[in-house]
Parts: sequence; C-alpha cells; structure tokens
Amino acid sequence: MKSTLILNAKVVNEGQVIESDVLIRGQRIDKIGKDLQSVQAQEIIDASGRYLLPGAIDDQVHFREPGLTHKGNIFSESRAAVAGGITSFMEMPNTVPPVFTQELLEQKYQIAAKNSIANYSFFIGASNDNLEEVLRTDIKNVCGLKIFMGSSTGNLLVDNEKTLEGFFSRFPALIATHCEHEPTIRKNLEVWKNKFGENVPVREHMNIRSEDACYRSSSFAVALAKKHGTKLHILHISTAKEISLFDNTIPLEKKKITAEACVHHLWFNEKDYAKLGTKIKWNPAIKTEHDQQAILKAVLDNHIDVIATDHAPHTLEEKDNLYFAAPSGGPLVQHSLVAMLQFYHQTKISLEKIVEKMSHNPAILFQIENRGFIREGYFADLVLVDLNKPWTVQKENILAHCGWSPFEGQKFNSSVEKTWVSGNLVYSEGKIVEGSNGTRLLFSR
Repeated sequence: MKSTLILNAKVVNEGQVIESDVLIRGQRIDKIGKDLQSVQAQEIIDASGRYLLPGAIDDQVHFREPGLTHKGNIFSESRAAVAGGITSFMEMPNTVPPVFTQELLEQKYQIAAKNSIANYSFFIGASNDNLEEVLRTDIKNVCGLKIFMGSSTGNLLVDNEKTLEGFFSRFPALIATHCEHEPTIRKNLEVWKNKFGENVPVREHMNIRSEDACYRSSSFAVALAKKHGTKLHILHISTAKEISLFDNTIPLEKKKITAEACVHHLWFNEKDYAKLGTKIKWNPAIKTEHDQQAILKAVLDNHIDVIATDHAPHTLEEKDNLYFAAPSGGPLVQHSLVAMLQFYHQTKISLEKIVEKMSHNPAILFQIENRGFIREGYFADLVLVDLNKPWTVQKENILAHCGWSPFEGQKFNSSVEKTWVSGNLVYSEGKIVEGSNGTRLLFSR
C-alpha cells in the first residue's frame, strides 16, 4: 500500500491553523500529529512554510461532455480543476443531450470513471415532463436534482408551476436551482433591443438579467421549499437583495435552505465590463459593486454557505461576438482557490473561512461521505499551497480546453504546489501527474 508522509505543514482545518504532520496510506489519511517524523513512508515531503488544505469541492461546474466537447470535456476540465486545488466536482445536466434520464446519467458516470482525475458526481436534470424518471434517482449515489428556473445553456427551463410543485414536494434529496424569472428577462430584453437593436452593449446584461429577475425567482423557490420542507440550494447568488432570503442563525447541518456564491460574483463588478466585455458575461449577470460587496459579507456572516465556480467554458471564437451571439459562462476551476487566497492577502477573508466555504461546507451540505476535512480515516483529498509564490495567469499555463481565462494577466500571490486525490498525487509543481483517476462521490443519506 502506497504511503506518503507530509511533514511540518501548516494544516488549515476545522477553524484552526496548526503545524502538523500528515500520513497518507493508500487512499486515506492514516495519522495526523506533530511527531510523525520517525514513521516509515515511501515518499516524504517537507512542507515547511506551506499550508495544507482539504481539497476544494466545487458544487457547480459545466464540463461539457457529452455533446459540447469542443468547449471542454471531463478529462481536460478535471485536469484544470486539480491544478487549481479542486479535488471533487459536481457537474450540471445541460449537456447534449440533457441528462433527463437515469440511462443518460449513468453514461456520464462511466465517462468520468475512465477519464476524470478529480472525484465526481453528476446532477440529474429536471424538465417539464420527467418527474417520475427523476424519482428513480438513487440519492446515495447522486448529488442532487438541478432545476433551471430560468433558461441557461440548453433547453432546460422548468416553468410549469404544477411540475415544480411535484419536484419540490416529492424529491427526497437536495434540489439545486438556477433562479432567474424568465418573463422579467424577456420584458427587459425587449426594452434594450428596442433601444440598441442587435448592438446591445454587454454592460446592459446586468439590467436585462436584473436584480428583480433574480429576486422574483429566488423568492419563489424559497416559498416553494418552505411550503414543502424541501432541501433547497440556490446557486450563484448575484444580488444584495437575495441575501435576505437566507438565515445565518441556523447551523448548516440543520439548514433546509442554503445558498452559493461564485468566484466571479465576488471578484468582478459592473466596472469590469468595459475591459473584459463578453468574457465576463455570465448568467446570472455580474452586477454592481454594492452587490459584489454584499455577497462577500454574506459569505463571511454565513448567509451564504459555499463558494463555487459555475465553471462553464466556451471557445474564444464563441465569446468574441456581439451581445446576443456571445454565450454566457467562462472557465474558472483552475483559478478559484488562488483568487480566494488573493482575498486573504487583502485581509478580506481568513484561511479558515476559505476552507470552510470551499471544502467543509460542501461536504456537510451534500452529506458527502468521508471527504471535505483533514481527519484520520477520511479520504486523502489534499492541497499544498505556497502563499508566497507569485505567478501570473497566461495562455501557456491555462489547462482548460478552451485555452483562455477572464483572469489572464492577473498576478496571484499564492500557488497550488501539490494536489492529492484519494491519496494519489495528481498535480505537482505545475504539472499533472498521470496514472490515477478520481472516484465517484457517495452520500450519507
């Protein structure tokens, strides 16, 4: 059985930073302590001066396979993920074809078993007519149900209220929602199209996919969840107004209604459209500086429970278009952790809070078995970071298949040095370590 001994690391875990050694045997963490120097191991790593974190768990990615692999695939995007310190991901159903059946869902698991370097799970998708099929889902082996309560990539809009009632009242596990009110968006779109024709400036994206569109949909989802006692997780909160929908007085283990913030809504605001244009066109839209600051505050005070990416790559050719032709979304998994560590350097957030929101809380929220923490007996999903090793994002060091990033030219103070997935070293010193795959996430439900 392979063994790795990590010595003298500053371990960031469960609200503390403690210098310690960590012994990995096989797939799991065998021992944690300050006196393991004499333990025999096949590989010994002196981590003096560096920080050891539990691997990040990204609960919202779009890796584009099957059907959209010119943008990305499970192999390429999982490589980018582990290079960024993400050891587990949950992928969305808006591939081609959309994942509306158990058979299509299982096909994605088979692809990941062969090709994913990171650990993986996949959401089954909701449509206006697949409720009974969704209810066949094995909730111990599948992260949850995704409902697009507002159109996004692919034709997955669920707008039949009777159908929504069925999902919210009958699905026994977590429902994750994309919340934007489609009639409001269509009305706004007509206003701006009448004003600008086909040349709508991309900065108006936040007025088309407006605060009102987000709040009307999110508040409707929360009302449905409260009515039926549903476990609801609202993805990518983009407005200050929505934060009032969530409670920060309840421990996460007991919360029924939770929220996610994405890195791009924390990093960018309306001023960035002038420079980056369609590269930062996302759904929901990046909005005002006030919204950006309120979302970070909500992360810190626990109104918002997890930080994720909504990694959604498109080719540069697709993005380099006028407003209506350019798709929404962008690649983020390689840079989400170092972006949050940049906030740490700016004294906006602590290391402990980053780990809580990117590792601990996704594991708690989704009830993932034996991951998300540095604990004896848990899977060794670990990330070693150097907080004082600056680097700049450039095309040649981007691993996402699409080959670009909204962070190009950004200098980050911190580097991901090594990443382990289930005890296997998969990334080291800027290079992917070939030869091992991630495993399917399991859930204690």
